[in-house]
Amino acid sequence: MSNTASSACTHDAHDHHHGHHHASGNIKLAFFLNLGFAGIEIVGGIVTGSTAILADAVHDLGDSFALGQAWYFEKVSLGKSNPRYSYGYKRFSLLGALISTIVLLTSSLFILAQAIPRIFAPHHPDAGGMILLALVGVTVNGFAMARLSKDKGMNSRVVALHLLEDVLGWVAVLVVAVILYFWDVPVLDPVLAVLITLYILGGVIKNLRAMLPVFLQAVPPELDLAVITREIEQLQHIRAVHHAHIWSLDGVHSVFTAHLELNILLDVEAYRQLKDDIRKLVERHGLYHSTVEIEYPGEACRNTVSVS
Repeated sequence: MSNTASSACTHDAHDHHHGHHHASGNIKLAFFLNLGFAGIEIVGGIVTGSTAILADAVHDLGDSFALGQAWYFEKVSLGKSNPRYSYGYKRFSLLGALISTIVLLTSSLFILAQAIPRIFAPHHPDAGGMILLALVGVTVNGFAMARLSKDKGMNSRVVALHLLEDVLGWVAVLVVAVILYFWDVPVLDPVLAVLITLYILGGVIKNLRAMLPVFLQAVPPELDLAVITREIEQLQHIRAVHHAHIWSLDGVHSVFTAHLELNILLDVEAYRQLKDDIRKLVERHGLYHSTVEIEYPGEACRNTVSVS
């Protein structure tokens, strides 16, 4: 019978709970600010007749989904696995990202359907209302961004960058609104709406391209399975490696599995040394979790049909 050895998981155990809860609280604040203001934008866009504001509402709605996921997964990231979800809940972020992407894609296509005809038959929106909404938009998103920029966590930094994009988007709306207030150039509103929506769609396509390989369990681009396999084969007592696989739980945390063929029978001390060598190799490559199955000389692999 084969012997299975699992290397220690390379979880980052250096999180400080105070910083974790502080980051979670700031992301929570940014989520509610963004979601509430996205609702105001939708109403404001309809009232002012501005497709640019409706387009930015879609942008903020998409960021609200991203913030909601970040807040949720910031809270559950330290949670333990259970019999139902043995790897924990990290892969749920993929589901949330897919839902957000579908919502953004649908709403963006709707905005384009509204904005493109207005380029050819523009009507003058309420520029004063646009200016007021733009000022509130810059203030709300700027405040949330300032709070998050003080946090050191990667999650908070990524969310802060999203909010910076929102601030810049509202600055663009403000500039167009001021122009419309003094000059009769109504075509600027639908043109800005199309530009904002195309920017959103660019991000949607980028996210889809990043998500698809994770769903299909492809080897993460930053890892080289062949290199890792060769390094293992160079370890003492290893004759060959087969059924080696690397896949990502959520686009960040990678899992490695393999069968290791030994060239001799190992005593307890040699076996421990081999496990320690593999643990160090796994940590060096930044793998989140690894499991290896040991096969002794002359032992037939139980997986006779290759899935490589």
